[in-house]
Amino acid sequence: MTRNQSPLWIKDPLAILAAGAERGVIVDDSRIVELVAAGGTPATPDVRTFDASAHVVLPGLINTHHHFYQTLTRAVPAAIDRELFPWLQALYPLWARLTPDALELATTLAMAELMLSGCTTTTDHHYVFPAGVADGIDIQVAAARRLGQRVLLTRGSMNLSQRDGGLPPDSVVQDEDTILADSERVVARYHEPGDGAMVQIALAPCSPFSVTTSLMRATAELANRLDVRLHTHLAETEDENRFCLELYKCRPLDYLDECGWLGGRTWLAHGVHFNDAEIGRLARARTAVTHCPCSNQALASGSCPVCAMEDAGMRIGLGVDGSASNDASNLMQEVRAAFLLQRGRYGVGRVSHTDALRWATTGSAACAGRADIGEIKPGAMADFALFKLDDLRFSGCGDPLAALVLCGAHHADRVMVGGRWTVEDGRIPGLDIGDLIRRHSAAARALQAG
Repeated sequence: MTRNQSPLWIKDPLAILAAGAERGVIVDDSRIVELVAAGGTPATPDVRTFDASAHVVLPGLINTHHHFYQTLTRAVPAAIDRELFPWLQALYPLWARLTPDALELATTLAMAELMLSGCTTTTDHHYVFPAGVADGIDIQVAAARRLGQRVLLTRGSMNLSQRDGGLPPDSVVQDEDTILADSERVVARYHEPGDGAMVQIALAPCSPFSVTTSLMRATAELANRLDVRLHTHLAETEDENRFCLELYKCRPLDYLDECGWLGGRTWLAHGVHFNDAEIGRLARARTAVTHCPCSNQALASGSCPVCAMEDAGMRIGLGVDGSASNDASNLMQEVRAAFLLQRGRYGVGRVSHTDALRWATTGSAACAGRADIGEIKPGAMADFALFKLDDLRFSGCGDPLAALVLCGAHHADRVMVGGRWTVEDGRIPGLDIGDLIRRHSAAARALQAG
């Protein structure tokens, strides 16, 4: 949608996740300007219409934890049936072979897969910078701009190798000065502050077992100075707890606090093994957590205590995590997985399909530090995911919104980002999916063959 077009009425949806918008929404340029209630007509003059009577309309889904490069190592035999630490040790040597072309293909494929699942905004935690891939974030920004997806890309890092007591090999780590200099460079070059941003940058040392205390502290100081967000993995496994107790003589959250990370600009991936006292500390600090249900189940890490965290006042987002643990990049499927996992943990009266949708929308927006996305309301960005209920899986359904989660929607028919259609009739305009799969598969084979 361009500025010389009249406003667009997404009209008479089958269902919509927004109170007071039963007859749809009006989009002008990149923003929502009006909700049209049941029985009403637009107050906005001269609108064009898009007939949404066959669509269920959601706010664009927001993915708050991923590793795009891992689409190159899905279902690798050496990593199957392993828990996190041995899983990482099996894959690090493969990731050390990453090339710029392979990263570009992995990024494009992961983002396309996400977009086709209804995801309009995604984060990525890229922390592998082997020789020759120093401009990894630049590659990802270019891919995001080509696809038109809104992104919060994190400049990840690892500098604690096996030689120094960490988990990763020397081949995939960088030194602290290189990491901090590049972190400042990519923020200065790409980060767009404020509402409407299409590209934002956060800083994201990988984990307590792959980063030095010095780098953790220096990164927190840099993020404060540059006013960008902070992200890392934390409390994912009991192995991590044991590692921190052995090396740092404290639990992971205590370590995070000592490094100056506990605060409102931080969001954490996983949060499986926080105790009740730690959840209270996180809530008071306004630190958010991203729930990654499929990855946590695949690696047998446990499950995030989402309801306990929300009861304490925390904001919870949703992430697909890397495509070498989840083995998929489908955020709508992640919504269903989160619903089932947390329903099984907390019970029928506690978790509903609307909770799972909230985690992937307003909850994820809070993780990203955004108030302009994740909700269908006037003034928000015009980011939508539209789903049809014409698959076999939906036949006979009663409640269209519930059906998306309970029956397992996985492919959006239409996606809009900032007022522009990025998916039409289930396809991404201008992207040859078959060619992308062929080239990506070849890159994956080369990476895995050595």
